[in-house]
Parts: sequence; C-alpha cells; structure tokens
Amino acid sequence: MTSVREMPLLEDGPPPGGFPPVRCAWRIPSKGPSAAAIFLVALGAFSCGMYQVGQGNRIRRVICCSQSHTTNASS
Repeated sequence: MTSVREMPLLEDGPPPGGFPPVRCAWRIPSKGPSAAAIFLVALGAFSCGMYQVGQGNRIRRVICCSQSHTTNASS
C-alpha cells in the first residue's frame, strides 16, 4: 500500500436487518400551568407594576408642582 487510493473501501452502514424500532412517548403528560396561564400572570404582574409606576409619578408630580408654586409665589 503506497497510496490511499489502493486501500480497501470501508463504509459504515446499518446492521443486517436494520435497527430496532425506537419507542417514543407521544403522550407526554402535561405538567405545570398552560401557556395562557403563564401569559395572564405575566400580564397581570406587568400591569400591576405599571400602575404603581404611574401612582409614583403622580405623587412625584404633585410634590414637584407644589414646590415650584411655593418658590415662584414667594419670589
């Protein structure tokens, strides 16, 4: 054997008779909440957080405006 071309050809293949069938569990039990339930919980948490941000902005605006009116009125 002086060259690669002179080497015998060896290929992998399936065993005689083929491979045994693969058993798949098509009926996987659903565990945990559904996608809709997760989405609704996330939407509720987001809405609650945005409501709290809005309330904080409203309080901050009242404090800021009351301070600016008192400084403008006194000068």
